[in-house]
Amino acid sequence: MKIYNTLTRKKEELVPIKEGEFKIYACGPTVYNYIHIGNSRPICVFDVLRRYLEYRGNKVTYVQNFTDIDDKIIKRANEEGTDYLTVSEKYIKEYKTDAKGLNVRDADVHPRATENMDEIIDIISTLVEKGYAYRAENGDVYFRTNKFEEYGKLSHQPLDDLKAGARISVGEMKEDPMDFAVWKAAKPGEPFWESPWSNGRPGWHIECSAMARRYLGETIDMHCGGQDLVFPHHENEIAQSECCNGVPFAHYWMHNGYINVDNQKMSKSKGNFFTTRDVAAKYGYEPIRYLMLSSHYRSPINYSIEIIEQCKSALERLYNCRDNIGFMLGKASGTLTDSERSVVDKYNNYREKFIEAMDDDLNTADAISVVFELVREINTALANSPSAELVEKSNEIFTELTDVLGLVYVDKDASLDEEIEKLIARRTEARKNKDWATADKIRDQLKEMNIVVEDTPQGIKWHKA
Repeated sequence: MKIYNTLTRKKEELVPIKEGEFKIYACGPTVYNYIHIGNSRPICVFDVLRRYLEYRGNKVTYVQNFTDIDDKIIKRANEEGTDYLTVSEKYIKEYKTDAKGLNVRDADVHPRATENMDEIIDIISTLVEKGYAYRAENGDVYFRTNKFEEYGKLSHQPLDDLKAGARISVGEMKEDPMDFAVWKAAKPGEPFWESPWSNGRPGWHIECSAMARRYLGETIDMHCGGQDLVFPHHENEIAQSECCNGVPFAHYWMHNGYINVDNQKMSKSKGNFFTTRDVAAKYGYEPIRYLMLSSHYRSPINYSIEIIEQCKSALERLYNCRDNIGFMLGKASGTLTDSERSVVDKYNNYREKFIEAMDDDLNTADAISVVFELVREINTALANSPSAELVEKSNEIFTELTDVLGLVYVDKDASLDEEIEKLIARRTEARKNKDWATADKIRDQLKEMNIVVEDTPQGIKWHKA
């Protein structure tokens, strides 16, 4: 498998530190609000990365953090007249609701910044001892970017260019505008933790360095996140970690592209800002996941009502195939015929094409195209009185590939199915008795429920329109 490594700006063969095992750290949300559709992209993309690596027989240790103390969280707590813990707990719970809706699996560890203060303070202490960090008069602690010669190697920007746009904000006491805070002294009324430098809290960047080291080790296989995190967040993580530990921080860096709304950058000021929850309430979660995988992860994605509707329609084709297979399971009999063996060979070819696409820098767009080719093959095969073995093989390959992508995960509504089956049974009985008026009435009733009825040699089957 080859992955585009942001660090080297080229596709590289993905080779883990320990054969057959991958240690992956993915930056999670700052929990002060509901996640927006832009946040949904990395959690869906890197969920598929994890699934695919496991599908190929690897063991994956996947860590995704929650930033549960931050300026934005404190601001939200003040606005709501509550405390940071209440805010962070609320939005961690809401995040998990959205992640479950998107069929994103829980990480092996979901560490929180506030649970790792000892590790954070230990790293800062080492940086201070080595001269990479210093305490300002106000109790803040800053990292000296000038002292790390490779600063800028991830964003591929020379330090002089980065300095050109750097400023020292009011209240900061830096030696250099490019220096960044690893510890912030608490302002009156703010939550704080005790440290050798001041009562305060960690800077944003240091928490990920601490949690990655604690749960995965000093050098990890892969670090993932959105393109917006390349600089300064991930650049600063590299600087802190490598200066503290004296070894490379991560071998591979993966970053997903941005999401635009109606071809414009998403922002609250433009009124085109959508939470995942809002979009899911109208269209469901799965079309959002499908959208995130329908383009290559490094390419920008455009969100619009028309596009999300197209995603819904595409998913219906997949669900119709699943329903088709489900209808035939238990109705067909016998083993593979000679002609059916060639169909199974085609199934195996689709599997190989799927793997080829995913091995090429996690190309989920091409992988989805392969799945639709497979769907056409399955639908054709099952239309010709298939054997039970062919139906089982069809179910096996369809489930295998859609599971890697985390698609087709919504179960049927059992109560609705039961109601429809009863109506179909009544219609069948009416047709048997040549009661065409009743049969037509039931067909119209089913049509109003968006149910399409088909007469097949194996009996009547139905699917949603």
